[in-house]
Amino acid sequence: MLQHSRTASPLLSRPGAVPAEGHDEGVAAHYGDLFREQRALADGRGLVDLSHRGVVAVTGDDRLSWLHLLLTQHVSDLPVGQATEALILSAHGHIEHALYLVDDGETAWMHVEPGTEEALIAYLESMKFFYRVEVAERTADVAVVHLPAGSIAEVPRGVVVRETPHGRDLFLPRADLETYADANGPLAGILAYEALRVETHRPRVGFETDHRTIPHELGWIGSAVHLQKGCYRGQETVARVHNLGKPPRRLVFLHLDGSEVHLPGPGTPIRLAADGEEGRKLGFITTSARHHELGPIALALVKRNVPVDAELLAGDTAAAQETVVEP
Repeated sequence: MLQHSRTASPLLSRPGAVPAEGHDEGVAAHYGDLFREQRALADGRGLVDLSHRGVVAVTGDDRLSWLHLLLTQHVSDLPVGQATEALILSAHGHIEHALYLVDDGETAWMHVEPGTEEALIAYLESMKFFYRVEVAERTADVAVVHLPAGSIAEVPRGVVVRETPHGRDLFLPRADLETYADANGPLAGILAYEALRVETHRPRVGFETDHRTIPHELGWIGSAVHLQKGCYRGQETVARVHNLGKPPRRLVFLHLDGSEVHLPGPGTPIRLAADGEEGRKLGFITTSARHHELGPIALALVKRNVPVDAELLAGDTAAAQETVVEP
């Protein structure tokens, strides 16, 4: 999993704040009541501090036509204010970056996984050639804040918004973070946000991906990969798997046995329940969470040929699967 170092969010000084660890270091895991925070988000209230995420801005007359050549998504005619997501793949079609993007008419704004912005910018800079574009890291002065779906919180004038069915991502001036949080609480930590992400089966780079993940395995075809657009790095693999074959693995959603005290973490082996804990490893948990309604849940990558109705074991915990990506 990727690690990064960044100045901690000022919201970590709020009452009850418990710092997140690992990949999400720098923001709060929770503010003292995980389920209350989840319920608030599910009800369209509050906000999530995502200020640890990297922010990259691309300006210049050629920005969308240039990005169109590099990304898996069709963005050459992206309407102003329309949110989209896109991937950057390796030459072999493996996922390297996921970009959450919106264009305000002058600038293409994107937020990316914490600690990945430098590598992303290095790649973008290497591909500029004669195009009229400028690439800038804006993480130091722009903070990402998430408002849940249904939120009636006001967006300050001039703040760029990326609106999706799951809520709104604001590219907020970092200097305004505390003031905005005070006016639009309650605060919800990253664990609440992640539980709702798992519930809605949304993959995340560095969690659901490893060095050999291709988009088909995670259900990113369509939402982040446009199959009718022109050439980009890794397109040959995308087209070949789509037209001729099936991906070797598939994403599944797991309902975990709620009677277990411990929550099986990322990397926990998945086996057929019928084979027991000594059975052949068929996959692994990628993200697990405690959900305010569903109880313990997880996303996992399993071999494509695992029967969709098979009862599974995550470590020693019974797990019932729901299909996310068809075998």
